Amino acid sequence: MQVYQLGSGTPKVAVVGGIHGDEPCGPRGIDRVLADDPDVDRPVKFVVANEAAAEQDTRYVDEDLNRAYPGDPDADTHERRLAAALRRELEGCTTLSLHSTQSYAEPFAITETVDEIAQSVVPRLPVEYLVESAAFSQGRFIEQAHTVEAECGLQKSEEAAENAYWLIRAFLAATNVMPEPTTEDRIHSRGTHEVSVFRLREEIGKPPAESYEILAHNFQRVGAGEPFAVADGEEFLADEEFYPVLMSAHGYSEVFGYAADHIGTLP
Repeated sequence: MQVYQLGSGTPKVAVVGGIHGDEPCGPRGIDRVLADDPDVDRPVKFVVANEAAAEQDTRYVDEDLNRAYPGDPDADTHERRLAAALRRELEGCTTLSLHSTQSYAEPFAITETVDEIAQSVVPRLPVEYLVESAAFSQGRFIEQAHTVEAECGLQKSEEAAENAYWLIRAFLAATNVMPEPTTEDRIHSRGTHEVSVFRLREEIGKPPAESYEILAHNFQRVGAGEPFAVADGEEFLADEEFYPVLMSAHGYSEVFGYAADHIGTLP
């Protein structure tokens, strides 16, 4: 784990990348912000988490770091020890955690609940969607208080790294670390806008098969009885209306993704 800081004093704001070693967008976004060497109005720390996994270009070394929270400093696995160290490092901070997916090219936000941090920060990020994940947060870093997770785009894409940079810039403005973006920067950061909010309801199981196809589109309504996926030529129909989240053919081994409900908007 590498920790960097801008500004003097004890930071109450943090940015984390590299929770998964095969998701380089977060560390690349952090590197770009640090290279800018911006003036800051309050101190902020940047953490590149799982360096060992990144060196191997793999999601994790022993177990998924984003399933090992809150960790154990005396654990047998690298990631469970790292989770404990990361928890201590970020305690008391309002934190942005950067990730990428195999399912959706545009950035979106995830929080455990739609709390005051989500309501104040997320509408100022360059995202159209916020996902409330409380039912599926156990063992994940998002359980840490005052944490916003951002999915930056498709894994290992240049676009995800670019999005990570602008997500960091927008987050630092929203937390009063840096000034508001200039007019030119707002092209990328989008400024304050309405965000659609979804709540994860259940996992959508995926059977063993040789080939998969996704017919639905993430965040777009699937009506009852409509086909949403195909496995070895067999169509799967929705039992009831849902909104797909993180749905892809190959992102997860045992689930297509998640079914969610649309629960409102953040102004």
